Amino acid sequence: MLEETLAPYAAHSDKGRGRRVPETPHASRSQFQRDRDRIIHSTAFRRLEYKTQVFLNHEGDLFRTRLTHSLEVAQIGRSLARNLRLNEDLVEAIALAHDLGHTPFGHVGQDVLHECMKEHGGFEHNLQSLRVVDLLEEQYGAFDGLNLMFETREGILKHCSVNNARQLGEVAQRFLDKTQPSLEAQLTNLADEIAYNSHDIDDGLRSGLITIAQLEEVEFFGRLWREVQAAHPGLAGRRAIYETLRRLITALADNLIATSQERIAAHDPRSIDEVRAAPPLIRFSDQMRKDATELKRFLMENLYRHYKVNRMRLKASRMVRELYQAFTADPALLPPDYRTERGDASAQARRVADYIAGMTDRYAIAEHRRIYSLEDL
Repeated sequence: MLEETLAPYAAHSDKGRGRRVPETPHASRSQFQRDRDRIIHSTAFRRLEYKTQVFLNHEGDLFRTRLTHSLEVAQIGRSLARNLRLNEDLVEAIALAHDLGHTPFGHVGQDVLHECMKEHGGFEHNLQSLRVVDLLEEQYGAFDGLNLMFETREGILKHCSVNNARQLGEVAQRFLDKTQPSLEAQLTNLADEIAYNSHDIDDGLRSGLITIAQLEEVEFFGRLWREVQAAHPGLAGRRAIYETLRRLITALADNLIATSQERIAAHDPRSIDEVRAAPPLIRFSDQMRKDATELKRFLMENLYRHYKVNRMRLKASRMVRELYQAFTADPALLPPDYRTERGDASAQARRVADYIAGMTDRYAIAEHRRIYSLEDL
């Protein structure tokens, strides 16, 4: 979308807060298009192909990974942004980067790493995503990281503790001031929710860990399932599932667009600065929020805490914890780039966290085997 057609409250790249290291604007790409391209070409983005969403990558070729999840968030986000006259390129950049700092093995990896790092500032995957694009990527001669625009970095940092916000400066100031990020950042956060609610149902059904009979007890899904049966009598199998999930995504997206349009009209922001001073404007209706929460609760109780998933979580948590313990006890086990000068335990612990967080599932498994398996002597 040409930026001339954007709403006045959208993020315009030529009016953005700029990059940490000033750069000459590109002749044929907007600032946010340039950010998106840098993210896609990053090492951290490629690693997402082999990082867990719900199921370990090697458990099946058709389950979502962090990479396919990020692509689905970007697709949904761009569609929503176009309807609200927001900056699609910024939404896409945030969506593609939002999980760059995620650990191997999904949320269990993050939880264990946070527990291990408690004495050294903890671990937050959103903060790690920002650390990746600000510092850890090594693509350019003039600066560390990807040197992204402020608005892209702001959208990546969708959660942040107060203690960390105090250390991060301007990009995290809103967590101290209790103000809002851009509408593009607000929108991408909810596009993320739409994506994982729908595709986790799909993956859960494909895995056999949840069933249609169980899902029919969830009022929101059951209503859509019955609509599909009425429209296509006798339809079954994958096609019936896809028809229902397509309607689920559409219902969530249409509701978000309509509700957000009403809130934007009511508050009438005339600039991104007025957006920041307003309450959150990108929202589901109260009823849709209730429906989505019921669906998330079902997935938590029946999929994410299924005993087979719990077994994977147990193995994964043990691997992450033992990797952390081995590397902090003896930094000589680390690649040279991840070792710090002796005496600064917190700096060394942070580099261990960088190393582990950057691992794919299968690399973490291989590293654990290399360190602990006697068979590899």
